[in-house]
Amino acid sequence: MIPPFRVYLFDVDGTLLDSAPDICGAVREVLAGTAAASVDDAILKTYIGKHLFDLFGDLLPGCSAAEMETLLLHYRKVYPARGHRGTRVYPGVVEGLARLGGLKSTATTKGTPTLKALLDQFSLLSFFDHLQGTDGFPAKPAPDVIHKSLDQFQVPPGECLFVGDSATDMAAGRAAGVKICAVRYGYGDANEMARYQPDYWIDELAQLCPAPVPWPDGR
Repeated sequence: MIPPFRVYLFDVDGTLLDSAPDICGAVREVLAGTAAASVDDAILKTYIGKHLFDLFGDLLPGCSAAEMETLLLHYRKVYPARGHRGTRVYPGVVEGLARLGGLKSTATTKGTPTLKALLDQFSLLSFFDHLQGTDGFPAKPAPDVIHKSLDQFQVPPGECLFVGDSATDMAAGRAAGVKICAVRYGYGDANEMARYQPDYWIDELAQLCPAPVPWPDGR
């Protein structure tokens, strides 16, 4: 049983939304014509949740900072242009967010404006008291995006649970001093997440909430 927390923070890609088809598709479009043009989705999925500079640096050795910035700007055009047509909400997310008490925010590598539009498109925006993306400060595994939400709520780290699907998320949560919950259904490697000894594991988001009390007649 997972106890209640005052604040819940959520990663987005791989935790709330199955967005790999659109993210990977946009990255492949950006990499077309480069030495990494043939990279497959299995590899690209391992980078979801990290900064794209990590991906560019690994797949394109010798790529300069200026070249990476050009690739990043290209991605920021082609990703929203896809209209998120391949993205889906994971099972249990709507039910979990609807039933979950406490204050809710996000801790994602996406920028806040992109994040807001995305959650609005998938009818998740109303569940959140605050949104926090990575806006001009270090991305996860640095804890900055978590600290930004905690500053907004003025709640100490020990009263917050961060839910994510990757080792990067777990590292950021540990660095921020919050409790961490690993989801098994996302893009991350369970063995890598286990290295950070998550406080909780779940198979769908609804497991964050206690089971609803049945009516006396069994309904």
